[in-house]
Amino acid sequence: MKLLELIKDLDFECVQGSADIDITTLVYDSRKVENGSVFVCISGAVRDGHDFAKDVVKAGAKALIVEKDVKVPEEVTVIRVADTRLGLAVSSAAYFGNPANELTTIGITGTKGKTTSTYMVRSILEESGIKTGLIGTIESIIGDEVIPSANTTPESYVVQQYFRKMVDAGCKCVVMEVSSQALMLNRVGGFVFDYGIFTNLEPDHIGPNEHKDLDDYIHCKSLLFRQCKQGIFNADDSHLEKILEGHTCKVETYGFSENADIKASDVHLMDKGGTLGVAYHMSGLMDMDVEIDIPGKFSVYNSMTAISICRHFGVKKEVILDSLSKVRVKGRVEIIPVSPKFTIMIDYAHNAMSLNSLLTTLKEYSPKRLVCLFGCGGNRSRERRFEMGEVSSKLADLTIVTSDNPRNEEPQAIIDDIVTGVKKADGEFITIIDRAEAIRYAIENAKEGDVIVLAGKGHEDYQEIKGKKHHMDERELIADVVKDGNFIR
Repeated sequence: MKLLELIKDLDFECVQGSADIDITTLVYDSRKVENGSVFVCISGAVRDGHDFAKDVVKAGAKALIVEKDVKVPEEVTVIRVADTRLGLAVSSAAYFGNPANELTTIGITGTKGKTTSTYMVRSILEESGIKTGLIGTIESIIGDEVIPSANTTPESYVVQQYFRKMVDAGCKCVVMEVSSQALMLNRVGGFVFDYGIFTNLEPDHIGPNEHKDLDDYIHCKSLLFRQCKQGIFNADDSHLEKILEGHTCKVETYGFSENADIKASDVHLMDKGGTLGVAYHMSGLMDMDVEIDIPGKFSVYNSMTAISICRHFGVKKEVILDSLSKVRVKGRVEIIPVSPKFTIMIDYAHNAMSLNSLLTTLKEYSPKRLVCLFGCGGNRSRERRFEMGEVSSKLADLTIVTSDNPRNEEPQAIIDDIVTGVKKADGEFITIIDRAEAIRYAIENAKEGDVIVLAGKGHEDYQEIKGKKHHMDERELIADVVKDGNFIR
């Protein structure tokens, strides 16, 4: 491939050598350079790719894409751009043959709801006969291939690589989670989304290595709507006006607001004995009654997100309703059928904000007892432990404090911190250091009408202890208890 073809859509300056040369591979990891590669120097938070310029040239790189000055032999081509992350995104799109042009692309951004909404969209589109890929927090799905995820939105090279694989696998569409970090770091640069969706926004991801303040977080989220054709927005979110600043897309809204293009009303909670759900009426651009076996008002929003997208594909109402009735998302308010007499679920809530939202939602179902089992990760903020302990103690009737991923800390020390927070409120609590035993205790001591939440691990199937990941899947732990049968049925 010609380097010129790779960079033709970039605003660049060839400061050394010639752009009219053949290259073999596009690389941004210095360890993967081979003879004839073009290496993109990314200025990362931990390492700066420019520092490896001489090393990659020795390894065979024929060209470098840079945003800073580098000193390399004169026979090496140096292409300068303003932002090498954008450079990587645009050149990656060209490298893989601009696969986004062969897909209908759907990007979902927001603080909450991204993961569940992407699975709902994929479920509906697949059932309607539209083969759909998925990229998200839990995994990426490309045809029959499932790839565990390291980030909500992978690096731009990987995004384009996955798009190409999806096209080759016969996919016609892709739905993906788009994080604020991805937008800030140009991981989804190099193409225009057909649909961009905004779910909601709450203060999150604000800190030294993420966003400097709330305004920066909001601004980064808003960038998606300068990069999509059709925007679909939660009309009820208080930050909508700021999200819309600078948008270049068509605008459509959903929510409970009278002004929403698709409106929800007549919401009622459902308890089917062991399964919690929600039903509501939808009117406006779509008119139908909707029922979902996932609890809470947030499930109304998530399903409206999915319906608002899928109506643009002409999917029939009955297909939408059938898909929504069956969709389950691993580790996101995932109800595990154990007994009709009580409900047990697994959820990824791993900070005070998400735990508060989850437990508040579940209390609306008036359970006999609300039981919350959780731990906190080691080598992380101690404040989170105090906060989660207090939230659980305030809202749950019984808190079972146990281990999460202790990492390099002692599990008991983490539990002691959580208990400090628990004691700030008046809920009952017990501590069981072994998570498997804690889950067994919760099930074997369940009372009729209980709702039991296993919080924090969600989709994870491991426990990280002293630098090693040990297999631990809560679904399997529940199954072991069920096999023994020492609980009310």
